[in-house]
Amino acid sequence: MPPAPDSRTDDEVLAATDVAVLLRYGLTQDAFRTALFGDGAVAAAVTLDRLGVLPRSLVFVAEIVRSGGLAYAAELPEPLPSPEPAAILRDWLSGAAQTAGTPEADTWAARWLAAVAEIIALRRATREGTA
Repeated sequence: MPPAPDSRTDDEVLAATDVAVLLRYGLTQDAFRTALFGDGAVAAAVTLDRLGVLPRSLVFVAEIVRSGGLAYAAELPEPLPSPEPAAILRDWLSGAAQTAGTPEADTWAARWLAAVAEIIALRRATREGTA
C-alpha cells in the first residue's frame, strides 16, 4: 500500500494551486481532471469559504451552468451575493468558458461547482462540530 500523502495546510494548498488554470484545462483534458476535482476543488473551497460563500449559493450557480452554460453564468452580474467572491467566481468561469465551449465541459463545470459546495459544507460542519 502506498504511503499516505503528507498533510498540507490551507495556505499551502492555495499557494500551490492555480484554480483558474486547472478549471480551464480540467474541463477539456482528462489528464487535468483529477487535479481539478482534487486540489482545484479544495483550493476553490478554501478561497470561497474564507470569503463567507454559502454552499447553496454555489449549488445555485452550478444549476445555472448546467442549464445555460459556462459563458452564460460568467456573464451574470452577481453570480454570488457578495462582490469579492462574485468577482473571483466570474473570473474562473469566464476563463473556463473561453476554452471549454461544449455541453460536456458545462456538465463537468457544474459537477465541479457542486463538489466545491460540498467541500465548503464539510469544512463548516467540521468547524461547528456537527460533522
